Amino acid sequence: MTTDRTVLSVGDSAPELDLQNQNGETRSLTQLRGNAVIVYFFPKAFTPGCTKEVCDFRDSRSDLERAGYTVFGVSADSPETLREFADANGVGHDLLSDPDHVAAKRWGAFGDKVVGGQSMVGPLRSTFVIDADGELTSVEYSLDANTHVTALRADLGV
Repeated sequence: MTTDRTVLSVGDSAPELDLQNQNGETRSLTQLRGNAVIVYFFPKAFTPGCTKEVCDFRDSRSDLERAGYTVFGVSADSPETLREFADANGVGHDLLSDPDHVAAKRWGAFGDKVVGGQSMVGPLRSTFVIDADGELTSVEYSLDANTHVTALRADLGV
């Protein structure tokens, strides 16, 4: 099973994001032009790996914001599910709903993967760092939920 997918690289312009957050408010990268942004895609709220990842970003939020980054998490979950997830885990940053995987596909965060020994097509855990001009300065696909926030912080010097 193979899918054609976009793969972004450092130096590319970040694709637009225009999605609802957990509070039903629309968020877009255009609104944040002039600011550094971290966008991470996670497969599904309320699953162990994704909860670990989102909570690691939650715990790193103040340090990342002090360093000038705004953080967005993106999944296919509904805004209502993301609100429940954010409330249950004390998440203060925006979690964006991409129910049809349109943004995930545009960003290359949707494709072939193996889960529990089974090949499938679905969301790929991915993280992107965008500078104030909208250029990608870091692109990471198929990340380990347990270690990638720590590695990202080290890469950013945060």
